[in-house]
Amino acid sequence: MKDIILIDAGTGNLRSVQKALESVGANVDRTSDPKKVLSGKRVVLPGVGAFGDFMSGLRTLGLEDAVLEVALGGVPLLGICVGMQALFDVGEEMGQHAGLGLLQGRVVRFEESLSVKIPHTGWNQLEVQNASLFEGVPSGSYVYFNHSYYCLPKQSSDVIAFTDYGLRYACAVRQENIFGVQFHPEKSQAVGLQILKNFVEAA
Repeated sequence: MKDIILIDAGTGNLRSVQKALESVGANVDRTSDPKKVLSGKRVVLPGVGAFGDFMSGLRTLGLEDAVLEVALGGVPLLGICVGMQALFDVGEEMGQHAGLGLLQGRVVRFEESLSVKIPHTGWNQLEVQNASLFEGVPSGSYVYFNHSYYCLPKQSSDVIAFTDYGLRYACAVRQENIFGVQFHPEKSQAVGLQILKNFVEAA
């Protein structure tokens, strides 16, 4: 079994993420201990709620530096939902908040002028650009979303999948060992499990 550190930043119930990872063969250690994070060989950073609150939780628990150290040290890291957003420089939810800065870009709100319902909640299709995380997941596959803010990566080469919701935006990113998905793989049935399996096995 592959060992996975599942970071608990205190912003939600991680049981569904843990169960999904275990179902694809991972041995999951769910923790908020920075020392355990630093010892991780593969790390998953899930997040829900507001960007600023999530980052504040990471800092309060001493997890921000640990995440940066493992990511910059080459350890495979997967950010999910707000965990993906946190990989970027700045989030604009309820003011400007600094992110981890591992990827260049900003996290911005869907514009009311797009005439779509906010938050973006429900099933939507992936437009896969790069198979690195999507082996066995064809373009057009459906995954589950729940968010009001989306990522604007500065480097187009970081984008490995788009989705369309009033506009075409990046819903998955990768830069070397750093991965992020805006959708919830743990709620995306067989497709989501395949994506988690790809991360666990490739990492």
